[in-house]
Parts: sequence; C-alpha cells; structure tokens
Amino acid sequence: SGQFAIVRKCRERKTGLEYAAKFIKKRRLSSSRRGVSREEIEREVDILREIQHPNIITLHDIFENKTDVVLILELVSGGELFDFLAEKESLTEEEATQFLKQILDGVHYLHSKHIAHFDLKPENIMLLDKNVPNPRIKLIDFGIAHKIEAGNEFKNIFGTPEFVAPEIVNYEPLGLEADMWSIGVITYILLSGASPFLGESKQETLTNISAVNYDFDEEYFSNTSELAKDFIRRLLVKDPKKRMTIAQSLEHPWIKVIKRRNVRNEESCKKPERRRLKTTRLKEYTIKSHSSMPPNNTYINFERFSKVMEEVAAAEESLRELERNKKSFQEDIEALLSIY
Repeated sequence: SGQFAIVRKCRERKTGLEYAAKFIKKRRLSSSRRGVSREEIEREVDILREIQHPNIITLHDIFENKTDVVLILELVSGGELFDFLAEKESLTEEEATQFLKQILDGVHYLHSKHIAHFDLKPENIMLLDKNVPNPRIKLIDFGIAHKIEAGNEFKNIFGTPEFVAPEIVNYEPLGLEADMWSIGVITYILLSGASPFLGESKQETLTNISAVNYDFDEEYFSNTSELAKDFIRRLLVKDPKKRMTIAQSLEHPWIKVIKRRNVRNEESCKKPERRRLKTTRLKEYTIKSHSSMPPNNTYINFERFSKVMEEVAAAEESLRELERNKKSFQEDIEALLSIY
C-alpha cells in the first residue's frame, strides 16, 4: 500500500471467494496535493481492464464511495518472490531463470499491448501461492503504468530510484525500454544479493544510474555464468534504442535454453557454502530493503514534484524582488537625506 492507497483482504458474500481490495483515496480538489486525481485512477483502471495474463494480477470489480475508488483484485497471497527465494538454502541459475522467464512473459504481454509498467521492482513481483511445487509469478501495482502511443512524446520522473532507467533520471522521452532496464537491475540483484546502482543517498543512486556506473564484483559474481552477465549487460544500456527488447530477452540463450546441463554440473561442483552465499546475500538485501523502504507511493511523480518546485522558485523570486525593492527604497532615502 502507498500513501494514498491501502490494500485489504475481502470476501465476496455471494460466493465466499477472497479478493484484495485496493482503496485509492480520491483527490477532492484539483489544487490539492492529497489523494489521487480522477485521471490517474481512470488510467490505472483502464489498463487493468485491458490486461488478462497468467503472470499479471487480475481486476475483478470496481466500487466507489465518497472518498475512495475501490479496486477488487485477485488475491495474491504468496508474498514477494525475493522473500521466497531468500528462504531457500541455495539457488541455481536454472531456478532463477524459471522465475525470471515468468516475469519476462508478463512484461512481453504488456509490451505487446504497448503498456509500460514503469515500476518493476521486487516489491511488485509476487507469488500467487508459494506452497505449490512451481509457484506462479504475478506482476502487481499498475499505479504509474502508461499506454505508450506512437507520435505522442511522454516524459516523467517517477518510480523507485534504485530501479529507474537513465531516461527517467534525465527527464527524456520514455517508452517500453524503461521496463527492460528495471529487469536488468532485478536480475543483477537476484543473482548477487547486491544492488548495482544503489548509493549512500538518492542523489548518488541517480548519478550512478545516469553514468551506468556498475560492475560485476568478483565477490558477488564468482558463481555466475558469463551468459547471465551478458543478459544483464544487454539490459543495462544507457541508450534505450540499443537496449535489449522484451522479445530479444526471451530469445537470449540464458533464458531460451531451459535445460542447462552444463550449468547444473558446474553448480554441483561448487562448494556448498558458496552456493548458500547467494541466498544469504539475497536475504540480507531483502531485510535491508524492507527496513529502509519508504511507503510505496506510485502516485507521487514528477508532475507533482515539479509543481512544488515551481512554487518554491516563485516564492524565491518574490523574496528577491522584495530585496531589490528594499535596496532601491534605501537608495531613494539616502538620496533624499543627501539633499537635506
């Protein structure tokens, strides 16, 4: 749940089926900073109505009262993917790619409909049910998702700093490519338990992203195949047009070859403590990210931030004008005094 949205479990009286109810606080006045605008809510609803895929959360119904729009969504109760994997004693690349393939399938479906999620991150990659042999991935939270239309330039600064693409940081035209960058970051973390661009501050993180400042530290990637690194390299590319597309990512050898006997044999030869190290670090990452993560607010974006900045700039200009007037007034007084 975010600053203007709360999710609660609910039950349909008629059928007894359980769902997730997402209460989105409506903005009462267009000038207000509180709540979500009708336009933003309708955009999310329209996108959810259009999509139907096994790896994407499903919209069941919509209600509205005086203060909220309530989205009745499929109940996804298996928790976050990263939390689930962090609980395992060890993780092979083959296991990782089985989950990653599901993420790619969901994103491929979205991109085929020209929909960009714009907020892909571990928190929004859930499991439908973790207590089954092959848990199903569900992509959630379409609060800042947008339909990308040819000929309509779209710019915005939103999302979670750790996972946003350089074009978001630099306020450049956005497209489906931004999701692919996020997948690269997610894959990097999944295989290492380390975040490629995360700095000591938000500004340092954004600077690292803009400069594409990352590497494959041997401490974290000694167990990782070259194919996996190549997959990440092709996604973490600054120029969106040179970045691997969703179709290309599904054709990448690391993803395409489901039965990687060489990888399995290679993994079995590794020392057990090195195999466990991967999930130990992933566990450390999930604990740290949960403890330091601000409320997930997909609705606070650059449009609102820029309005605040404009108001601050206007106030500063008013102060400067007052200072200039004060100085001019003092000069007039001094001139008058010199006459007398």
